Amino acid sequence: QVQLVESGGGLVQPGGSLRLSCAASGDIFRTHTMGWYRQPPGKQRELVAQITNTDTTNYADSVKGRFTISKDNVENTVYLQMNSLKPEDTAVYYCNGRRTYISGAYDDFWGQGTQVTVSE
Repeated sequence: QVQLVESGGGLVQPGGSLRLSCAASGDIFRTHTMGWYRQPPGKQRELVAQITNTDTTNYADSVKGRFTISKDNVENTVYLQMNSLKPEDTAVYYCNGRRTYISGAYDDFWGQGTQVTVSE
């Protein structure tokens, strides 16, 4: 069973930056697409960013140009660098690892979530 442990959340002022980290219990980056999702208060979970095993990235329109997802295949850690933070970025952020099969089925693994609050 894959375990994902997140860190780096906290309180930051608008315009500030945070870097989230997600450490995987094993080397899964070769077989899983890694991503960050978030759930703002009172809203549904939404995709923030993804990075594949070939380093292809995908971002939500709301974070393009501000957030950067990256990973360290040696340390088995995925990062989310968040710059120019806005109050609407406030949410619980979840690390995700997903392996999709030819059939369309997939395995999904989630971190415990880390709170990011953007406020004065």
